[in-house]
Amino acid sequence: MTQLTGKGSLIAGVLATIGASVCCVAPLVLLALGIGGTWVSSLTAMAPYRPIFIGLTLLFLGLAFRRLYLVPQVCAPGAPCVDPRTVKRQRLTFWIVTVPLLGLLAVPSLAQLFS
Repeated sequence: MTQLTGKGSLIAGVLATIGASVCCVAPLVLLALGIGGTWVSSLTAMAPYRPIFIGLTLLFLGLAFRRLYLVPQVCAPGAPCVDPRTVKRQRLTFWIVTVPLLGLLAVPSLAQLFS
């Protein structure tokens, strides 16, 4: 079984978050753009699967965090991961991706406060 790299974990986390938020964020965006209709309500068909996607998102973000912060990297001499700037960029990318993803996951819960 292959191990997910930090980049692979982030990509998987993004895809899982999109799956988790498609039932709630997509209709809000479409309505904000002035696009409406009865078909917009059919976008909630994914709502029963939202907890699964949330779990996958948190799992993949956790794997990426583990790889970037907890597990020491083993690099061959001359490999790009030897450069500390590369590790710093990877960690920065992780946080740039993680904050919006967690925001997307919170949208349905926060939307209830405004209704």
